[in-house]
Amino acid sequence: MSDAKKLVTRRQFLQATIGAAASMAVCDACAGRQETPNFVIIYADDLGYNDLSCYGSDLINTPRIDRMAAEGIKFTDFYSAAAVCTPSRAALLTGCYPIRVNLPSVLGPFSPIGISDREVTLAELLKTRGYATACIGKWHLGDQKPFLPTRHGFDYYFGLPYSNDMPRPNWPVPLIRNEQIIEQPVVQETLTERYTSEAVRFINRNRNRPFFLYLAHTMPHVPLSVSEKFAGRSKRGLYGDVVECIDWSTGEILDTLTSLGLDKNTLVIFASDNGPWLSMRENGGSALPLRDGKGTTWEGGMRVPGIAWWPGRIPKGVVCREVVSTIDLYPTFAALAGARLPTDRIIDGKDVRPLLFGNRPAISPHKAFFYYWKDELQAVRSGKWKLVLEHKSRDGKKVIPQQLFNLETDIGETTDVSAQYPSVVRRLMAYVEEMREDLGDALVGKPGKNRRPCGRVSVQSQ
Repeated sequence: MSDAKKLVTRRQFLQATIGAAASMAVCDACAGRQETPNFVIIYADDLGYNDLSCYGSDLINTPRIDRMAAEGIKFTDFYSAAAVCTPSRAALLTGCYPIRVNLPSVLGPFSPIGISDREVTLAELLKTRGYATACIGKWHLGDQKPFLPTRHGFDYYFGLPYSNDMPRPNWPVPLIRNEQIIEQPVVQETLTERYTSEAVRFINRNRNRPFFLYLAHTMPHVPLSVSEKFAGRSKRGLYGDVVECIDWSTGEILDTLTSLGLDKNTLVIFASDNGPWLSMRENGGSALPLRDGKGTTWEGGMRVPGIAWWPGRIPKGVVCREVVSTIDLYPTFAALAGARLPTDRIIDGKDVRPLLFGNRPAISPHKAFFYYWKDELQAVRSGKWKLVLEHKSRDGKKVIPQQLFNLETDIGETTDVSAQYPSVVRRLMAYVEEMREDLGDALVGKPGKNRRPCGRVSVQSQ
């Protein structure tokens, strides 16, 4: 499959689909179908696989997220499509591997690149069905005005344009409302609480129409901060305090939905953008029993907590062990909302409604899931098997050899079984070669055929 044909512009796509979607909405109403659902994504930053009590932490208490998992579905094999900030967010909002939309690396302040205006974000897709949209929290897909959320489908934005550890000389990290700086430097101690207030206000304001809320927390990315209300609560120090504040925030969102009678018509997803920043030591999280963390393509870098909650639609207490990724939210939300996916480009995500609703014997729609570090393809997973390709360690000091792991019996990636299963290695290498043709691989000098350009502007000095 190729993206060689010219992409329609975002405006052309929206104009073509809004009218069609309006007709679909009329048909839905005539057929007496269920009301269009609301969507909420709660996205933590650098939260590890082991940083919630429902995922095994005995030092951090997260009763509201635990209850969310008990009332919905907990994914054990839920993946971000990247091990760091910018690419993981590009993947979430486009339904594509980050390298496909040419945002495989972290962006800094004043970067001349960002998300392309040719991409149709999840927010824009849902707007074709009449959704109100808001992005609250960390954006990190470009801080120049053409890249801001309000230029990419979000009606409202309140948050930081990039990570909270990125101040520049004479340019502290700003807090932005829509496209205006309202606080600089941002006061981080109350940031999670202010995000929560903005989110609750958005839900209340749009209770009578379908809405999409993307609540992307700034933390537990360092520097860590909490208000006096949450300080000293956790057995895990400041890091735990920050996570417990996010747990409180999640409860506020769920309680608001329930009090307004919207809970049975709202799908809420809780996840993290990547694994924990282990080099931060006590200020970083834990991915145990997974190997390593943020910035790597070991399981601890990309396998993250993933929970879905929708009372009355998602069965209670389900544990799903199939491979699911953040890129799957794009086509899944589109299907639930009755939105039409763009047909002039490749979307890597899959519709995971059968898994979401506990249908049996539903399996992952991914024949293979790929682990990229920047523009290097470093691993592939198919079912229980993960093939790690030969590559250099992140510090460049050693070569990681090719290895095969059975993640079903060896979640910590400790034992190479490639010699015992040469046919599995050959099968997974076929997927690797297919992906190298599609998206490329800097490790072997392959450019790939189907990468799309990112956005680019001339940056004015601040």
